[in-house]
Amino acid sequence: MSENIWDGVIPQDEVDAYEAAGFGRASGVGSKPALLIIDVQYRTVGTEPKPFWESIKEFPTSCGEVGWQAVAQIEKLVAQFREKGWPIIYPYVAPKENFDTGRLAAKVPALMGVAAKGYEFVPPVAPQPGDILLPKRHPSAFFGTPLVSYLVERGIDTLVVTGCTTSGCVRGSVVDGFAYNYRVVVPHDAVYDRSLTSHKVNLFDMNAKYADVMSTDEAVSALSKVDAAS
Repeated sequence: MSENIWDGVIPQDEVDAYEAAGFGRASGVGSKPALLIIDVQYRTVGTEPKPFWESIKEFPTSCGEVGWQAVAQIEKLVAQFREKGWPIIYPYVAPKENFDTGRLAAKVPALMGVAAKGYEFVPPVAPQPGDILLPKRHPSAFFGTPLVSYLVERGIDTLVVTGCTTSGCVRGSVVDGFAYNYRVVVPHDAVYDRSLTSHKVNLFDMNAKYADVMSTDEAVSALSKVDAAS
């Protein structure tokens, strides 16, 4: 039996129930991929790798050193996408304005007072000229943004989704991407969350219903068979 990131969290009888119902089939990758790097900013990892409880002293919204571990994996994908000439898109939370209140401010008030440094992109995977910056104000990279227009214009058929958090903005973007009929790949070690349990449960559920969940190395291998941009 092959190992999965959610082993030990999802009971085997529940895994079997999903498989018996026909969930979890692979979608594969298409011929025109795009990489989404969601919210990989200092506010989600801290300015240097530290354990969670130390990291949140700097930014209360940090996920700690697990974020930096994911950044190292995202670097592999960034290198491949740059070499192949495929688009890299950065959906990110922009500094909050006075009108950004309502449910978000009530539910997660820590998001409303992030220091300016927190919104800077983490250097190893930061945008370069030609990349697409996509400010967003809600979890999904699709909600209230022109992302679909960018993807349609470039003929994209596959989304490789990385960043944070697995249970929040990553999941929201994966579900919406699936709803728009994109093939979706989630490298499980290139996404991160402040809760390991939530991370694993959401990866299981996304793999069952909306995406192909695999390691970054497996994703790089699958994408290596796709032609570079012409």
